[in-house]
Amino acid sequence: MAMTEKEKMLAGELYDPSDAELTALRQKAHRLSREFNAVDETDEETRMRILTELLGYVPEHVFLAGPVQFDYGCFTKFGQNVDVNFNFTVLDCAPVTVGNDVFIGPNVSILTPVHPLRRQERDKYDRGDGVMTDREAAKPVIIGDHCWLAGNVTVCGGVTIGEGSVIGAGSVVTRDIPPDTFAAGVPCRPIKKIQQ
Repeated sequence: MAMTEKEKMLAGELYDPSDAELTALRQKAHRLSREFNAVDETDEETRMRILTELLGYVPEHVFLAGPVQFDYGCFTKFGQNVDVNFNFTVLDCAPVTVGNDVFIGPNVSILTPVHPLRRQERDKYDRGDGVMTDREAAKPVIIGDHCWLAGNVTVCGGVTIGEGSVIGAGSVVTRDIPPDTFAAGVPCRPIKKIQQ
């Protein structure tokens, strides 16, 4: 039996993002992101209801300042005691896992899509029914327990940030970072070991 486009996406294979099931999931996540962003921080009950619908499950003591923008939401999982500052963007076309006791600074983006390098595979095309689409793939992102991502960090698809690591402001993380490491730069590189 052929894989659905959603199954292809989550398996890291090329998929058609214009698929009806994926489009409906994205539209729901975009609507819920807008609704969340419109609610005052003091209205914790409404914010938690929206987040639960968006993510499926929200552990204890997870705080997202907002605004947020999720592509799907349902493919992002948070651990406990997570604080996320303003302007958080998650393109969760592949699973995104955020561990326990994680701090995420303002303007952080987690971007799982990995578009083909060859333009012949990347360019839009007519899928045969008049709908223009493209081919995409995505790779998961894992952020370990006790990490801190400073402001303006971008984490690219396929990256694992090891437990206890700190990513310096403005970094673009394109490859795995070992545990208990301070890393920074564009591209992000390990700078020094953090002694616990």
